Amino acid sequence: MTTYPGASLLTLACSLLLFACTAYVGRCRIKFAIKAPATSGHPQFEIAYRIQMNTLENTVAFLPVLWVFAVNTSEFWATLLGSAWWLARVWYALAYARDPKTRGAGFGLSMLCFAALGLGGAWGVLRGMLG
Repeated sequence: MTTYPGASLLTLACSLLLFACTAYVGRCRIKFAIKAPATSGHPQFEIAYRIQMNTLENTVAFLPVLWVFAVNTSEFWATLLGSAWWLARVWYALAYARDPKTRGAGFGLSMLCFAALGLGGAWGVLRGMLG
C-alpha cells in the first residue's frame, strides 16, 4: 500500500490551524462580550471571525487539490507546496489579526501554492488517463 505521510501531516496541520482560528474567535467572543449567534460587534472580533471563515473556505478548496496532486503527480512536491500554502495561511492569519491591510502577501502566496497544486494535480490526472 502506498502511503502519503506529507499529505497526511498537512491534513492534520490544517485541522490544527482551523482549531486555532476557532479558539481565537472564542477568545474574542469572551473578551468583547459577543454573544452567539452574533457575528458582528467589536472590530477585533469581526477580524477574528473573518480569519476563521477565510481559512475554512480556503482549506475546503486546498485539501482536495493537495491529495489529487500527491496521488497523481508527486507526493514530495505536494508536501513542499502544501507546506508553503499552510505557512502562508498562518502568515495571512497573523498579519490580518495585527492589521487587516497587511494580509495580502500571505493570501497571495497561498493562492499561488493552491494554483500550482490544482494545475499540477490536473496535469497528473490527465497524464494518467492518456498514458
